[in-house]
Amino acid sequence: MAYQEKKRNESPSQDITGEEVTIPRTEQWDMGSSVGHREYRIFVAKPHEAPPPAGYPVIYVLDANSIFGTMVEAMRLQSRRPEKTGVVPAVIVGVGYPTEAPFDPARFYDFTLPTPMEELPLNPKGEAWPELGGAQSFLDFIENDLKPIIERKLDIDRSRQTIFGHSLGGLFVLQVLFANSDAFQTYVAGSPSIHWNRSFLLEAERQFAARAERERLAVHVLIGVGELEKSHRMIDNAKELGDRLSGLAGFGVRSEFKEFEGEGHISVLPVLASRAVRFASARVADCEDQ
Repeated sequence: MAYQEKKRNESPSQDITGEEVTIPRTEQWDMGSSVGHREYRIFVAKPHEAPPPAGYPVIYVLDANSIFGTMVEAMRLQSRRPEKTGVVPAVIVGVGYPTEAPFDPARFYDFTLPTPMEELPLNPKGEAWPELGGAQSFLDFIENDLKPIIERKLDIDRSRQTIFGHSLGGLFVLQVLFANSDAFQTYVAGSPSIHWNRSFLLEAERQFAARAERERLAVHVLIGVGELEKSHRMIDNAKELGDRLSGLAGFGVRSEFKEFEGEGHISVLPVLASRAVRFASARVADCEDQ
């Protein structure tokens, strides 16, 4: 007993040194855009499994500094038993910024289109918003700079691409869906800031619906929001959009709206990431069945 008491009271050795913890099978690098000289930090996680004959599915994740690790672990755990979870192994590509902060002000420029000042919401800090209006350049970066690098490094199935964004990132996802729906096959918009540019987005949505009725598209859309997100009509805007998109089911637009119980604007991210990997895999299964 005396020996055990002594061992409990001893201080840890001062010689112990720790090592940096990394997520298995991940890497990162910084790169600039070919247009506009913007700087990004790219995070990539690849599955342990060999790629299927057509290549890996891929999920592009915005605001990667805040959510990349969560998304990777959701994929890594659930894809171990796809026959149980329905989640197939996929590459995760995070697009973030050269910072250790979870969010960078540069996202305001990258995720927004030019917006009249009178339509912008008030900044809760009472300050002017950072530079805005670079969403098209950001999409060009993803399409023309980033995707070719990912596809050279890894065996990617270009018919199974997902984009995930939250808040202003969710707004960006919707803008891409409505104006450039061929860029991805699955769109995940978490707590989308529809109030930010509502009149433009409504017109873009109308044009998208008209195109779907003419051409019959093949896209899946998940819109998620937390139950506690009461400001800016966040829940109502998201649900109303989900209802309208559900009316396009007969034209190749398969949509789902999910309100996450007990979650707020930030706490919704982990559960949304978990739902997103399953939603993306369900889209893969649908494609393979067609």
